[in-house]
Amino acid sequence: MNKLQQHPQWGVALVVILVSFFYWMLLATDRYVSEANIVLKSPEISPASLNFSSILSGTSGAGDLLLLRDHMLSVDMLNVLEERLHIRQHFASKDIDRWSRLSSEDAPIEKFHRYMQKRIDVHFDDYANVLRLRVQAYTPEMAQRIAKTLLQEGELHMNRMGQRLAEEQVAFIEGQVEVLERRLYSAREALLTFQNTHGLVSPTGSVESIMMIVAQLEAQKALLEAQRKASSSFQSSSSPEILRLDSQIQALNTQIQQERNKMATADGDALNRISAEFETLTLQAQFALELYSNSLLMLETTRVEAARKLKQVSVLQYPTMAQYSVEPRRSYNFAVVCFFVILLAGIAQLTRAIIRDHLD
Repeated sequence: MNKLQQHPQWGVALVVILVSFFYWMLLATDRYVSEANIVLKSPEISPASLNFSSILSGTSGAGDLLLLRDHMLSVDMLNVLEERLHIRQHFASKDIDRWSRLSSEDAPIEKFHRYMQKRIDVHFDDYANVLRLRVQAYTPEMAQRIAKTLLQEGELHMNRMGQRLAEEQVAFIEGQVEVLERRLYSAREALLTFQNTHGLVSPTGSVESIMMIVAQLEAQKALLEAQRKASSSFQSSSSPEILRLDSQIQALNTQIQQERNKMATADGDALNRISAEFETLTLQAQFALELYSNSLLMLETTRVEAARKLKQVSVLQYPTMAQYSVEPRRSYNFAVVCFFVILLAGIAQLTRAIIRDHLD
């Protein structure tokens, strides 16, 4: 007794160790643990086609798993658990020791949330890309029910969020489809008006036809020039035959020039200018058609995305039913308390000894 009076820190340490032994070994209520391992699967549709054989299952990225983890640990999830399982009543039960139970069933949501964060652990394994869920409760049935509810509500939340985004995308793409449809009709109308104005279905084809005519006229001209050259070797330039050939060659020159003027002139609506404008309008109409076709394909793909289950929780390990309590770790917790109490008592004794030496 005298030694304890001389060293009160050891007396305090002994009391703390005895209280800790009494609590951890005799008083602390058993907690049961339910564990589950999950991944998120996200079916994908190839944008190249709407063939349902192209639907593939792919694992979602870390971002989706982290979103799911945050939702499982959120206040919204606590409200769902309370509505379905009445977990406040369970964790505030008088059968639980005073230091482990929730202070009251009417505890503020902030305090209740902090309390449940110690009972629900959702760990993201970035190496395996898996969420590891660990739920503690005071009966094995409640622990398993909480874990199952977390999985079900987590999947529903991810699907609702994904479908909401898909529906917004559908609305946006529908607006774009209407704009592109008007653009397509406008481009087609401009092309038809241009054709009707110039009276040509295909100016490019007309240019090709004129080029063929000019080539034929050039060939006829070459043949007549050869005949004139041959005739001039034995006839005078004023002979009827030479005059006839000259007249035909002159007529061909005039016709060739007229045909060439149709294709290209410095002024006026030559076919080369008309053809260039026609090709521009044609390209615009084709481009508008391609944009419209792609937007329709994207719209149908997004509608399918909005209608189906976007995220699926694939359970690698279903929530377990505990056979015995693994929490609290009584021996470990008692050993930790003893270690720190003895360490602090030793530090206190050393401090007292140093002070006493300085006073002496």
